[in-house]
Amino acid sequence: MSKSEQQYLNLCNKVLLEGSERDDRTNTGTISIFGHQMRFDLQEGFPLLTTKKVPFHLIVSELLWFIKGDTNIRFLLENNNHIWNEWAFKKWVESESYQGPDMTDFGNRILVDEEFKEVYIKEMNTFVDAVLHDDAFAKKYGDLGSVYGSQWRQWKTSNGQTIDQLKDVIHAIKTNPSSRRHIVTAWNPEDVPSNMALPPCHTMFQFYVSDGKLSCQLYQRSGDIFLGVPFNIASYALLTCLIAKECGLQPGEFVHTLGDAHIYKNHIDQVKLQLEREPKALPKLILRDFDSIFDVGMDDIQLDHYEPHPPIKAPIAV
Repeated sequence: MSKSEQQYLNLCNKVLLEGSERDDRTNTGTISIFGHQMRFDLQEGFPLLTTKKVPFHLIVSELLWFIKGDTNIRFLLENNNHIWNEWAFKKWVESESYQGPDMTDFGNRILVDEEFKEVYIKEMNTFVDAVLHDDAFAKKYGDLGSVYGSQWRQWKTSNGQTIDQLKDVIHAIKTNPSSRRHIVTAWNPEDVPSNMALPPCHTMFQFYVSDGKLSCQLYQRSGDIFLGVPFNIASYALLTCLIAKECGLQPGEFVHTLGDAHIYKNHIDQVKLQLEREPKALPKLILRDFDSIFDVGMDDIQLDHYEPHPPIKAPIAV
């Protein structure tokens, strides 16, 4: 049994058994605990869950989107990645230029109203097509504001300049590996209330070099355990492996520290189903040679021997 995956399953059990019921921004309701940490040894295998199939290509394209400093979902759509669609779509349907059917509370309505769901799918397809093919529309409604890619690569300073945090931290790892300042933050208090489609859930990460290995610790203020956290684990493990390779280091640990760790109430049955499954061997990450992570493409990242249980679908809370 994978020690890495068992930590995640233990978290699921802990929240189901000990979590408090809480209201939330989406009006879905959660079961939540506060403060939890998991450690993943990246030498053991790549920590992509096997108790349900997790679409690795979505993790790769999203991470490359962050690394590029991009904030427009067009890049994701071009790579058949739709995981950020709802936030951009919400921006469009709440704008004065939207003239279609009422999309209020679409995230919950599609779960209970099949007729509305058909209308929603039609409107979403119209939106996706416009982002892909209409430059002006994409610029206005496909952009999510100062989300992860912007904060990582173009942090705005008080004097109007920008800081490339990711580039700087890679340089620092190479030139001063023992530093305690290998930190990238996405939480910008000025941008949170006014210029972000979704305030960063994974807020800050720090790298640590020891014995020729690169480790990373993430602080995540809010973790959707069933849908989001499996992506976050794999994404930051992949980021660690990519940076380690550029810096001539081996991957060490990924340490995942969670603030509000929660299971949405409409994910409880799915979590229980997943807990009935036996974990399988972790896959192996294969990276092609590259000089800089900023030059890495989709084809440069592959998985070997990923043989998970079938996927488990669940609605996303927007």
